[in-house]
Amino acid sequence: MQISSSRSRARSRGRHAASSTLSVRGAVIAALFGSAISLAHAETPSFSALLARAQGSAPQLLEQAANVRAAQADVRQAGAWRNPTLDATFENLHAPETGGVSQRQDTYALTQVFELGGKRAARIEAEQHKAVATGTRERQARLTFATELALAYATAEAMQDRQAVAKAALERAGDDLRAAQALVKAGREAELRLAQARASAAAARAAQQSAAADATEALARLAALVGSPEPFTRIDHPFMARVAAAGTASGTAAATAAAWTPEQSPTLAAAAAERDALAAQVRVEQKRAIPDIGVSLGVRRFAWSSERAATVGVTASIPLFDRNRSGVDAARERANGAALRVEAARLDAVASHRAALAQATASEQRLQAAEEGETAALEAYRLGRIGYEAGKTPLLELLSIRRALSDAQALTIDTRLARVRALAALSLAEGRLVFGEAP
Repeated sequence: MQISSSRSRARSRGRHAASSTLSVRGAVIAALFGSAISLAHAETPSFSALLARAQGSAPQLLEQAANVRAAQADVRQAGAWRNPTLDATFENLHAPETGGVSQRQDTYALTQVFELGGKRAARIEAEQHKAVATGTRERQARLTFATELALAYATAEAMQDRQAVAKAALERAGDDLRAAQALVKAGREAELRLAQARASAAAARAAQQSAAADATEALARLAALVGSPEPFTRIDHPFMARVAAAGTASGTAAATAAAWTPEQSPTLAAAAAERDALAAQVRVEQKRAIPDIGVSLGVRRFAWSSERAATVGVTASIPLFDRNRSGVDAARERANGAALRVEAARLDAVASHRAALAQATASEQRLQAAEEGETAALEAYRLGRIGYEAGKTPLLELLSIRRALSDAQALTIDTRLARVRALAALSLAEGRLVFGEAP
């Protein structure tokens, strides 16, 4: 009975080991097959090409371009002259006839109103300032969009790298499981170690599936941001490493801070343009009370003689009840509020630049430390695997070393993404792109 029971347990362990080995191999084959399918798709453009393509497809940028065209049309409309009016007056209709002759008179007059006191010039100037403010906001939106696109592109690449790390971890988990099966079969490890290796392989398989889903989501968001009708399948042009290298080569933090002025901030530039537009609107409101002069030229026809006579008239509005004083006060207060917003934007720009500069400096050091840690973790796993196969390193220690390697690789990816985010925030605060592309 004991021999039969031992044989049953051995066969059960063999079936479990074979099933686990097949499941791990199946997961690895599925991952490799999925990678082969993704490689068959068209490659994702580089960040530079994607940014250039987005200029004509991204909804946010198309909206801003429409706003600029509308502002330019407002400037042209502001310079238009007032339309003339045509008046027709018919007098003495059905009036008593004198000597059998009709007393009817028909008068036709054309009236043109002229704006005095520089009303038209003030209106044109106000619309021009509004157009400048719209253009400034459009540039700010393009710079913000380029920064968001860089972050989305880097995030997609980071999720793709995480997927590769999870795939490598799954392969290492399969190797560790097969090593554990061999040692258990040889009687050098307990059955418990095999169960631990299986659990570790299952966790690696779940992590790989989660990483694949995250990568798909990040690529879909990238496609939606640029207005692409088709989703992207993978990032084929490395971006994070190039951005980090560009940020390191762009100069030290002190040199960057010395060359920057708050006026370069897109937020401050937009606030200043808005202030100028509202200040110009004050002048428009001040001139509304100035009378408009209308000059009329016409002709009058007499029914009794069929003769005609010329008519000349002058009209003027009288600012008796409405001098637009409250309108001027309201415009002036709006201008004062805009001036205060400029000062607030200046302080915010300085604070944002200092914070972004500190983060960019720290991110470079964190990235260097993370890369060194990944190199050390990779070497530790290599040595731990050699020691486990030689029977000198426990399985639990090997699993811990492997988890530390995966964590170190994930930390490096996260630190690279944080480096891109810090450089993007710094470039946005300074009103430029550190990636070499123009907004």
